[in-house]
Amino acid sequence: MQITGTVHYQNISGGFWSIIGSDGQKWRPENMPKDLQKEGLHIQVRAKKVTGGFSIFMWGTSIEILEFTLK
Repeated sequence: MQITGTVHYQNISGGFWSIIGSDGQKWRPENMPKDLQKEGLHIQVRAKKVTGGFSIFMWGTSIEILEFTLK
């Protein structure tokens, strides 16, 4: 899937990096690259949903980033 959005840091349960899609969808990458860990960065990623597993973060849909470009 392709996601276009903005990177944000969520200060919940110890904090994590997220992507808020241009459509308002909330995404929680399990493998956010260091290059993307910048508040307000506009990006486009190719990703896949992560199924199974558990997380302490009850926020957004868990994804794995496969590729990314800066917008």
